[in-house]
Amino acid sequence: MKLYFATGSCGLASQITLREAGQDFELIKVDFKTKTTVEGDYYQVTSKGLVPALKLDDGDVITEGVVILQWIADKNPERGLLPAFGTKDRYKALEWLNFVATDLHRGFATLFSPFLDAESKARFATGSLGSRFGYVNDHLSRSDYLLGNQFSAADAYLYNVLTWAGRVKVDLSGYTSIQAFMARMDGRPSVRASLEAEGLSPS
Repeated sequence: MKLYFATGSCGLASQITLREAGQDFELIKVDFKTKTTVEGDYYQVTSKGLVPALKLDDGDVITEGVVILQWIADKNPERGLLPAFGTKDRYKALEWLNFVATDLHRGFATLFSPFLDAESKARFATGSLGSRFGYVNDHLSRSDYLLGNQFSAADAYLYNVLTWAGRVKVDLSGYTSIQAFMARMDGRPSVRASLEAEGLSPS
């Protein structure tokens, strides 16, 4: 398998989850400016030109981070990366995956936008993202991870997105349960190995 990524992007969650699944894979870095890799034109891998993308051994390519996470979990059910398909717990997990994707990931994307000034971004972070952080912090005050006391693929995605806070000057220090979660994740071998592979520092 090949995982196509850009340093510090949302591909980190897929990488962490692949490592948690014990899967062998090759990391292929994408130059976002030129849409190229060491293999050549990235558009030949996915016409979207976005990361992450997971190229399977049979040549099929899966895109969209949330879908990749579910594929990894379903291909390695013994690892317990997501609850079994069709169960009540699975739908709870999907709720969290979609919350991170739409309420947090998309919100952070706004803060990375070159089309907004610093003041507008600060107001957005306080007025929109603040309540989301509060929701996550309250939930994590009652459990170590999103689905309880066991790591899941949803935690990899949440961790991935929250690592962006420093890059967009969002202060999470007041959210003590989020801080404890990030420290807990930093201690996982899969996270340490993934950060090292991308040349990143722990949160």
